[in-house]
Amino acid sequence: MAAYNQSRSNIIRVLVIIAFSVIILQLVYLQLIDRRYKQLAMDNAVYAKVIYPERGIIYDRKGRAILNNTIIYDLMVTPAEVKGIDTLAFCRLLNIDTADFRERMLEAILKNTRVRPSVFKPMLTQELQARFEENSWKFPGFNLVERPLRIYPFGAAAHILGYVREADKRDIERSENFYRQGDYIGKTGLEAYYEPVLMGQRGVQYMIKDNKNRIVGPYEKGEFDTAAMAGRSLHTHIDVELQQLAEKLMSNKVGGLVAIDPRTGGILSMVSGPNYNPNDLSGPEGSKNFSRMQLDVSGPMLNRAIAGKYEPGSTYKPLGALIALNEKVITPEYGYPCGGRYTQCGHGKPECTHAGGGHAANVRLAIANSCNAYFAHIYRLTVDNPKYKNVYDGYLHWKQYMNAFGLGVRLGVDLPSESAGGIADTMVYNKENAGRWTSCTNLTLGIGQDKMQATPLQMANAMCIIANKGYYYTPHFVARIEDEHEQDSLYTNRYKIRHDVLTYIPEAAFNDVIEGMSDVVKVGTARGAQIDGIEVCAKTGTAENYTVLDGRRIKLPDNSMFVCFAPKENPKIAIAVFVQNAGFGATWAAPIARMMMEKYLNDSLSVRSKADSARIEAANLMPAYFKRLQYREDSIRAFKWFQTTRDSAYIERYSRIRQPLHRNLATTIPFSKQPGPLQKEKGRKVLMVITPDNRSLGLKKEILR
Repeated sequence: MAAYNQSRSNIIRVLVIIAFSVIILQLVYLQLIDRRYKQLAMDNAVYAKVIYPERGIIYDRKGRAILNNTIIYDLMVTPAEVKGIDTLAFCRLLNIDTADFRERMLEAILKNTRVRPSVFKPMLTQELQARFEENSWKFPGFNLVERPLRIYPFGAAAHILGYVREADKRDIERSENFYRQGDYIGKTGLEAYYEPVLMGQRGVQYMIKDNKNRIVGPYEKGEFDTAAMAGRSLHTHIDVELQQLAEKLMSNKVGGLVAIDPRTGGILSMVSGPNYNPNDLSGPEGSKNFSRMQLDVSGPMLNRAIAGKYEPGSTYKPLGALIALNEKVITPEYGYPCGGRYTQCGHGKPECTHAGGGHAANVRLAIANSCNAYFAHIYRLTVDNPKYKNVYDGYLHWKQYMNAFGLGVRLGVDLPSESAGGIADTMVYNKENAGRWTSCTNLTLGIGQDKMQATPLQMANAMCIIANKGYYYTPHFVARIEDEHEQDSLYTNRYKIRHDVLTYIPEAAFNDVIEGMSDVVKVGTARGAQIDGIEVCAKTGTAENYTVLDGRRIKLPDNSMFVCFAPKENPKIAIAVFVQNAGFGATWAAPIARMMMEKYLNDSLSVRSKADSARIEAANLMPAYFKRLQYREDSIRAFKWFQTTRDSAYIERYSRIRQPLHRNLATTIPFSKQPGPLQKEKGRKVLMVITPDNRSLGLKKEILR
């Protein structure tokens, strides 16, 4: 019996030892290996507060901050910690409804899971911030996070500086999760191009929470905290006073303006019209303003200075003269007996604004008087040059010149979304003409039309090439990066390289063209661009402009263009101005450029220029068809909304139209019979809106029975 009890006692001892061993091993595993419970405990007791760094500041050429930072607060939520709150009181506090509350909570969970903090309401106003801070103890799971906010002290250079917004899913994926939900990222302009420099490095501050979710102090005396590192600043070539003047002169106008220092390639000013105040996209109203501008058909967020493609018109002619001189198909003394139109291609086009009187007796006079027949003819001489096998080969050589001038290629400016413009390849003409075409086919290339398209940036750079007699530096904004690192050379070195693209053209040829451009201002088509004591070299340009609206091709007022550089000796500024639908280049674009040159070179405006500035600033040259186009686009959106939701509230504003603008596009579509804001009446009520059609965009009749 004793032996039996002893055996049973041993078994019990073994079982107890095994049980304790399992418990000890489990404790070891939980404490030293499995970190889940420790992490849960940490999440319950410790709050990791993200410290967002200040983004780098952007300065103009005189050291003035044109983009700076201030502080604002985001309201963050950790959904797993939101327990037992008074939702109605919370919604009243933030001026939102319960449906909005649920939608934001769901979005936070889907974007960033329940246990990670997400932005519930970004950029609180000071009033909302104060109200929440007073009541924060009532709402566990919610907390405020300080965030630097971009401000623009001069309210200028929106298209240059760009804007920042919260990183979206694609931004996070492209960065391989470097960015997190709640981070902000540069989306356009210098903010986007120099994002790695400007962004800085986020920090983390660990804080202890009590059982009521209140912050009671730092965790482990801040031993595990990491400091945020501010982004580095950019010092640019921009002259903010010049920029402000340019924006005033281009207000209520569509087009682009670029001013460059030919000696460095530094961009002094760049404006796209219509413009907007960059502060409109910053702060609590930023998202609302962003949505409004995105729906504006005039495209205030499009940077036409680098992405707008225009026929350069007569502003091309100095380039055509240089090419012809270098190809030796003409001499400086070469003249053309222009009688008011070009007749050698059989159709008497293009026409000229001059006739007779020797206005095209040589290159210099032809440039000064902008003779269309002269430049159409020397284009033909260039591409029909006997040293080339045929017109196709001659055209390709001409195209190489154009690319050397920077047309038809991206220059590499330090902004995203630059356009290459357009210089057609021979395959385009081959396709359109069954492989059989002559220099008469694209004759108007000689006057900057046909399939030639250039951006204002490209034309300003072409002026730099002429001013420098054959070379240029890639146009750019940033002169230097603060505390420049070795890896920053990726940004900066490329803008220090001199491009000797056309220095093989004899200096005498450049001098002949420059003298002709000087005569444009002295005695030619741009006498209004004269500045006392400064010799200006320039060329005016005017190009016809059409659009298609409601299925019809409409002739619009001509585009007004002007290119120039000054002074003639040792040029310090080159400018291109394009104003859509404004008329002659000498009427609008030329005085704008003159005032820009005068302000930059003299640091002031004359009495005459101040009067012109007030006149031009007050002029509204916005194309009239934009109103019709905006109405059409809004109506289409209203109809699509109605199709999706059967809600006619939005579409009601278009119900007063009684007749379609284009009778061929009127069709009848039944309305839903569901009751809504448009109630049934005796008889029928007619509602007419613009809706998409397989053939075109026109008006369609909607009938409520």
